[in-house]
Amino acid sequence: MTRPVHDLRVHGAQDRRTDSRVKRPWIARWTIDGLRKSKSFRTKAEADRYLSLLLQAAREDQRFDLTTGEPESWSAIPVAIPESTFDEPVVPLTVYEWARRWLGEQWTEWQPRTRKSAIESLAKLVMLAVDAPKLTKKADEQLRHYLTAALPPHTEVADAHWNAWLDKHSLTLPALDRETVGRIDRGLGLRLDGKPLAATTANRTRIVARACVMAAVHDGLLAGDPWPPRSRTRARRKVARLRRSVDLRRLPDPATMARAIDALTTHQPGSANYRVMTAVAYYAGLRPSEVVMLRVGSLDLPRDGWGRLHVTEADISFDEPGEPKTGPRVVPIPPVLVGILSAWIDERQLVTDDQLLFRTPSGSRPNQSNWIRAWHRALASIGQPPLRVYDCRHAAATTWLRSGLPLGETAKRLGHSVDTLVKTYVGALDGEDVVGNAKIERFLDGSSG
Repeated sequence: MTRPVHDLRVHGAQDRRTDSRVKRPWIARWTIDGLRKSKSFRTKAEADRYLSLLLQAAREDQRFDLTTGEPESWSAIPVAIPESTFDEPVVPLTVYEWARRWLGEQWTEWQPRTRKSAIESLAKLVMLAVDAPKLTKKADEQLRHYLTAALPPHTEVADAHWNAWLDKHSLTLPALDRETVGRIDRGLGLRLDGKPLAATTANRTRIVARACVMAAVHDGLLAGDPWPPRSRTRARRKVARLRRSVDLRRLPDPATMARAIDALTTHQPGSANYRVMTAVAYYAGLRPSEVVMLRVGSLDLPRDGWGRLHVTEADISFDEPGEPKTGPRVVPIPPVLVGILSAWIDERQLVTDDQLLFRTPSGSRPNQSNWIRAWHRALASIGQPPLRVYDCRHAAATTWLRSGLPLGETAKRLGHSVDTLVKTYVGALDGEDVVGNAKIERFLDGSSG
């Protein structure tokens, strides 16, 4: 059996009718010898017919032009393909149109947290990829809010002003040359007020923006990768961050943590919330975003012994529930936390499974800044230096590891891989070599006897 001349794979016609301004919403997608190609059509029938003609050409072992992704014969001899393919010149997509289309393609594969982060990154990309005078701070903020609402698929935002503004000023994809993208890349690392973003936030924004642009390259809408070469200095900084482990010398021991948690209770109305929230963060090793989304139905609280927390939700954006960062997990909790949570439920008269454990009298989420201030005051009151609320999770991990809990079980409770656990908490394993040597020596002595 002879091999075909080309490897053609048809991926079907994708519907992009969410944007009424797109004249050709049906995108025929295929791959030829590993190169991704696409072509837009007015109707699904036209796109399907086009793809069937590609398949027919491949079955006939025709040679394809790898630049266009079409049979070479089509450029020499008129072929009966849909009339709409040639009846008008191709209008280049703007960066805004492409960002919206690309986001729609990825949408179903992403978790809510990833979607939110991608929307923010693409909004920044679109705001920078314009040919217009600099906007005022207020207008910048309005445009950002508009894009955050308009970029997600299946949304229609009625704002004629910003629709018209983007139609006029958004750069087309072919306009993304090396110089322009270099300017955009620098802007991705800055906030709206011109101050630098945190390194991790800037890196995440650049990753999403570059992925969006590279998808246009793969689809043949850009001739080549316009992104400037990555700074070696930035790459070294990232490696340094990855190698940095938790400073275990700053973390209190279990007795000190218990004293600090009790010291959170004051005359302030919210202090009771912060005490129980901090206890959950320490004794269960939860992230703060997971603590604030615990519900009554998430708890297994027996009368005696250990209980369990079912961590299925996290706050992904201003009291918006979503999946935890590393997925759902079940965390065993010690009797001390079982008692604290049981008393809390009785005190607050929480009876239905969907009730959130930690709410203010008005029903909103406890203020994060107030939680941090209360935690710092509690630490200071017992003579301890300030720690982040997130450090309660680190303290939990080191407590478990030093108690002898196996690496795999510790990683499972934290929602980490074992590799990440070891890299992050390597200092907590100091002395394990001595313990291991003693065990091996006892085994060898027993075997030799």
